[in-house]
Amino acid sequence: MGHKSNPIGLRLQINRTWDSRWFAEGRDYGKLLEEDLKIRKFIIETLPQAAISKVVIERPAKLCRISIFAARPGVIIGKKGADIEKLRKQLATMTSSEVKLNIVEIRKPEIDAKLVAQGIADQLIRRVAFRRAMKRAMQSAMRLGAEGVKIMCGGRLGGAEIARVEQYREGRVPLHTLRANIDYAEAEALTAYGIIGIKVWVFKGEILGHDPTAQDRLMMEAQTSGVRPAR
Repeated sequence: MGHKSNPIGLRLQINRTWDSRWFAEGRDYGKLLEEDLKIRKFIIETLPQAAISKVVIERPAKLCRISIFAARPGVIIGKKGADIEKLRKQLATMTSSEVKLNIVEIRKPEIDAKLVAQGIADQLIRRVAFRRAMKRAMQSAMRLGAEGVKIMCGGRLGGAEIARVEQYREGRVPLHTLRANIDYAEAEALTAYGIIGIKVWVFKGEILGHDPTAQDRLMMEAQTSGVRPAR
């Protein structure tokens, strides 16, 4: 059987770094890891309409710095920053460290794999034809500068009795090229017939030179208008 390697795990420490950046030993490791998982789950479940792509957690000396990458940062911040302060207080109850929040705006959600996958999942829940949803997402990504896109849907597509997998690809998606900047994400659509899984690969060009922070820096330069100050 073929074994597919996760494109993100394969490129860790080559041109991509972890979403949780801290060091711990012994019992502290398990405690902090559990905190990270709870924080991520809470943020994504509390703010589904903010189009959150990823949550990066850093812990330098008794501080928990959380960066939320979102396409609609206004939803998180709220009127005059009221919502962000409320969110910061809720997150502070989950960890013993002092919490600081950074909201990073994603300027091109069409080429963010997580947001593309989530967008297709939302359309499938609203009973949009799966082929139309996949093709539209691919065209939008290619139009906004992606060099290649691959989308795969699996499950009872169109309410069929037998589950199957369908995939579409446009441009080039070099999965074996380690210097390739490939964004990968998965999403699930809970339809009336059952769960449909969506996988999205977006190829955004090549990163030359081994630099684990290159992915983040490129994302900042291309998609953000600057990180909002920590609160």
